[in-house]
Amino acid sequence: MNSPSVSKCKTIVKNAAAAKLLTDGAAKNIKRWLSEPQYSEYVEPIRELIEAEQFGKLDALFWEVIAFGTGGRRGPMADFGSATINPRTIAESAHGLATYLKLAGINGSNQAVVTCDSRNRSMEFARLTACVLAAHGLKVYFFPEPRSTPELSFSVRHLNCDIGVMISASHNPPEDNGFKAYWNTGGQVLPPHDKGIVDCVYDAGEIPTIDFEVGVQSGSIEILDQQIDDAYHAAVLEMSLSSERELTAIYTPLHGVGETACFQILKKAGFDGVQILEAQRAPNGDFPNVDQHMPNPERTEVFKESIEKAKQVDASLILASDPDADRLGVCVRNQSGQFVHLTGNQIGSLIVDYILRKRSETGTLSPEHFVVETLVTTPLIGAISQAHNVKCVDDLLVGFKYIGEAMDAGGPEKFVFGAEESLGFLAGTYARDKDAGIASLYICEAAAELQTQGKSLLDRLDELYKEHGYFLEGQKSQVCTGSSGKAQINALMHAFRVSPPTVLGGIPLNSVRDFERHQIRGLPDNLEISDLPAPSGNLLFFEAATETKSVRIAVRPSGTEPKIKFYLFVSSKVGERFLDNVKEETKSVYQAVQADLMKWIEVQLATKS
Repeated sequence: MNSPSVSKCKTIVKNAAAAKLLTDGAAKNIKRWLSEPQYSEYVEPIRELIEAEQFGKLDALFWEVIAFGTGGRRGPMADFGSATINPRTIAESAHGLATYLKLAGINGSNQAVVTCDSRNRSMEFARLTACVLAAHGLKVYFFPEPRSTPELSFSVRHLNCDIGVMISASHNPPEDNGFKAYWNTGGQVLPPHDKGIVDCVYDAGEIPTIDFEVGVQSGSIEILDQQIDDAYHAAVLEMSLSSERELTAIYTPLHGVGETACFQILKKAGFDGVQILEAQRAPNGDFPNVDQHMPNPERTEVFKESIEKAKQVDASLILASDPDADRLGVCVRNQSGQFVHLTGNQIGSLIVDYILRKRSETGTLSPEHFVVETLVTTPLIGAISQAHNVKCVDDLLVGFKYIGEAMDAGGPEKFVFGAEESLGFLAGTYARDKDAGIASLYICEAAAELQTQGKSLLDRLDELYKEHGYFLEGQKSQVCTGSSGKAQINALMHAFRVSPPTVLGGIPLNSVRDFERHQIRGLPDNLEISDLPAPSGNLLFFEAATETKSVRIAVRPSGTEPKIKFYLFVSSKVGERFLDNVKEETKSVYQAVQADLMKWIEVQLATKS
């Protein structure tokens, strides 16, 4: 590997880094891929890019070693490159997971389960993962067709596996894919296992593998059949809380795998009035009939075709799941016939209200039962839980894996419901990750029951606001892509931590909770006033409160995408006031806070550019 051609390439890379045409991280990773034997098959295409001085492309391919975040390893696909999802980084991920399992010394079943969603190359990467895991001596259960993330979580538990892998990039653009690693609980890997796996991934040299068909013939890879689907569906259907099934609705999988989960569950439950949107039915990694090919049900634009169909058939409800069917978006028809897009916080509030009302009626709740939500999820869920004398665990970092962890810590038999604002919901003990299947079942049951009373989900939401206060929440993001993006994100977080805004929307901020430094600091002087206990993470919470209003802003870098996320919370007491007036007043405060926040960010970015 020390041929003149490679030596010359290393010199070009060194000079390009010195001239700031390549980042230091890219230069380091390119040199490694040129030098180490495990990357030998990629030397020639890398050399061609170097000699063509394609430094921008090289930087995009190598600026980092793609990391494990809150949702595993996720990023743009390519044929090679340390910063992308490609056969080498997928194989490294599988190898690191299997290697760490051995090092952890867990006396388990020595079994794994692997599946994927409908994304381009997902099946290729799933088969590769199975071959690497089998080469490490694991018995691998393999889904021959794409399936949902919650079914993978269920299967880890149902098949008594030590680990599981889901190949998916969730709701990301078509060019992305990812590797989600699951532990024997059925939940995504948690500390310290995630760190241990990452270390093993980075240390990967030559990676063992076997031929897929040989693995099937030898029995080291076992192809799963319909029985596992039926078992997963049965586990969800067992959670049903109502027999009401009169409902006309539209469901779209957004070209993902949701038909195998949400739609089949609803059909088996007896919701014959739920129709699937044919235009977005076929699994397709290009997401051709989805607005901007962005299959994220948090985006109102993805409901355009569904709304047209819903108006044709006089449907009152629209459901949409993301490509791996772990998130559920909802639109509800209002009294004027228009469809209103619900936020994840509103959906979570409606589901927890439905579950707690139904279970209160049957007397199956106690003060030991508990609901779980993340720190950036609506406080309305906690208020509803408190009204039913049920505990609410609401101090978790972002990531559904922490909800799964809290389930096991608190006792699964007492777990009622888990929610995160990004359309993630779970009930029951059959899985440890969010599930659009159970969410679709409960939303349809709640809507069907309300319909018998001449009400909609929107009417019930207003009733909750009158009882507990009006809660308005939303999210903004600052996208910072590429190698320079990471530096921008770090600089912004530093600014928020060291010299934060003190007034937003004309409202003085009182304090900031810093979960990285474990401090509560008073504003405007930003001096520590008390310690802040666990959890620990790169998250800041700015807060203000008056007699009638509460304002909170959460700031955190995304664990899976190149952006900083800003979560805004404004709540108002309703009392005897008209709800519509409270809504307008709260909306004005929210908009003013958001506008000032984004202006402050713009100034910070301009100052540091």
